Amino acid sequence: MLIGELSRRTGVNTHQLRYYEAQGLLEADRGANGYREYDENAVLRVKQIRHLLGAGLSSEDIAYLLPCAVGEAPELLGCPELLAAMRSRLRRLDDQMDRLARSRDALADYIDAAERMAGESYPPFEAADQEPVPLGRAPRPPSSCSASSPRWPVRPRGRSLS
Repeated sequence: MLIGELSRRTGVNTHQLRYYEAQGLLEADRGANGYREYDENAVLRVKQIRHLLGAGLSSEDIAYLLPCAVGEAPELLGCPELLAAMRSRLRRLDDQMDRLARSRDALADYIDAAERMAGESYPPFEAADQEPVPLGRAPRPPSSCSASSPRWPVRPRGRSLS
């Protein structure tokens, strides 16, 4: 089958299928016309890849695991090397979740502190004149804040930051 048919049968975009092939996750033969040609097993393989990606595995992890995959869901054979790789990935996910939880807690603390200080130190912003700025930007402080005030993530409505 050609890449377009594989895409239709799996619901995966053709550029993703080419990426899977480049990562060594999916194999295709080349026809006389140079087009990729996939066999029937490619449908199952793509479904396995999608399930494993959904579990948070990287394409590198999946390349390592796929030889042990059986069925669409897939079930993985429990060889020691495979279990070690999956446990390693689980530890990395746990570490990421811990870092995110700490970041979330710190941000919530900043929000709580800002809400407690809102009426005490700063005149209210003119709501019609201000809108939130995406995080990661460093806007100038609003004119209603003094130089010693923290920099609030707001900008005048209708003005671009780029």
